[in-house]
Amino acid sequence: MLLIKCPYCEEQREEEEFSPAGQAHIVRPLNPEELSDEQWARYLFFRKNPRGLHHELWLHAHGCRKYFNMTRNTVTYQIMETYKMGQQPSVTASQEVK
Repeated sequence: MLLIKCPYCEEQREEEEFSPAGQAHIVRPLNPEELSDEQWARYLFFRKNPRGLHHELWLHAHGCRKYFNMTRNTVTYQIMETYKMGQQPSVTASQEVK
């Protein structure tokens, strides 16, 4: 069982209170009407699925109902940090703890 700290509630809770929502830091195209079908499909459906460090979007579904970001190792399930929307991660691939 994962224990996740919500950066808004500032409480550590069991993972059942949370829902994963995919890859974090996906930027919506500024002019989607100008994209080709292939470019639009790539934006909508193609996501990274790395082995190791990954930045993810999560929802505190049974708490404050706010979205936040998490940096997690997908191999060890170690959660390195959680941070509010709009913030940048402090842990990056070059700083990954092994």
